[in-house]
Amino acid sequence: MADGLSKGKLWGILAQYEDPAAVFHACEKVRDSGYSQWDACTPFPVHGLDKAMGVKPTKLPWAVLVVGLAGSTFMLFFESWASGSAYPFIVGGKPLFSMPAFVPVWYEATVLSSCLTAFFGNWVLNGLPRPHHPAFNSKRFERVTDDKFFIMVEAKDPLFNLEKTSALLTEMGATSVEELEN
Repeated sequence: MADGLSKGKLWGILAQYEDPAAVFHACEKVRDSGYSQWDACTPFPVHGLDKAMGVKPTKLPWAVLVVGLAGSTFMLFFESWASGSAYPFIVGGKPLFSMPAFVPVWYEATVLSSCLTAFFGNWVLNGLPRPHHPAFNSKRFERVTDDKFFIMVEAKDPLFNLEKTSALLTEMGATSVEELEN
């Protein structure tokens, strides 16, 4: 660095691409090269990019289903226990276990448990909150919200080699490749 300060630890490499087709094909080559710790950033959704990156389907829908069913089951048993065992009051000649009376609360407990699982599960699976990312130090990366496309390969990837990875990204059409530091 020009100011004499020591450099930080290498986080990875940031490669800039000019259009969606270029980043799409570069993602396919990075995937085919065997890299596992990398990501692509685009200013708008690029159709099929997740497949080009080899992103596996999330397990979040299954977690939402399991917790939703658990919340539903718990609430049904809780309501039947509360009205049938804990507080057995006969109101208006209705039976102690009256399914129609349980439906609104039962349904809302199912929805609430499912929604909370989806919300917090999304945060956990995406590593959020993350108030700072090494790419934020790059002046070029500011264009990701405007008109540029990027691929970031992390240094912790088992296949990462600064020279080889930079050469691979450059050969795939990157207009600039820069190192990212923590």
